[in-house]
Amino acid sequence: VGLIIINGSGSSYTPRPCSAAYTSTMIAVLCLTKTGALDGRKHDIAVGQIDIGNALTEMAMPMTRGVLQANGSIGIEPTMDVQHVANAVLHMASLQLAANVLTMSVMATKLHFVGRG
Repeated sequence: VGLIIINGSGSSYTPRPCSAAYTSTMIAVLCLTKTGALDGRKHDIAVGQIDIGNALTEMAMPMTRGVLQANGSIGIEPTMDVQHVANAVLHMASLQLAANVLTMSVMATKLHFVGRG
């Protein structure tokens, strides 16, 4: 009985350029989430995934200086406060086991995710 929240990536839906290994891994993580959610049912285990888009942490600092975009240019990307991610995870964890957030994307509003490429 319980809840597992997996940290995934928006790259499993919309990859970045030159990221075949990372994107393939993130697609595998998404499949692990879905399979875990299916197999966990009989044990009352919910499994969900949060995909984070540019929370301002040390890992996302290169985004503030410019990274490769799908059109070949280098572009600065918007970021968001990491507190938004914490709030989203808290929401996922606050649900009773009768409900589950299978996947949730939390990203900077102006992130070039929808329409990337």
